[in-house]
Amino acid sequence: MKSLQDALYNWLTIKVVVDARPDDLAAKETLDFFDGMLSTEHEVSNIDIITDDVMYYLSYQQGEETKKARYPRELIEIMLDQINKEPEKYEDYPIEN
Repeated sequence: MKSLQDALYNWLTIKVVVDARPDDLAAKETLDFFDGMLSTEHEVSNIDIITDDVMYYLSYQQGEETKKARYPRELIEIMLDQINKEPEKYEDYPIEN
């Protein structure tokens, strides 16, 4: 994924799902994939998330610089909203210990 903005968007979208469904193995594996992409392809680390009623605000390190991004909640939470509306279509694949 060439665009940092797209990678951050996808990472945050699946992070919201993982936070809501911590035992979902597929979601966790997808988050790990985007973590790796952000780290290796974009040199991103130390992502902090702050939310309000309207937006998600990210602060992160890219190399030596601290940068920021923001995304509307309705766009980030769309996947989780879809899962919650039709849970029968999104089976929770738990992490096996």
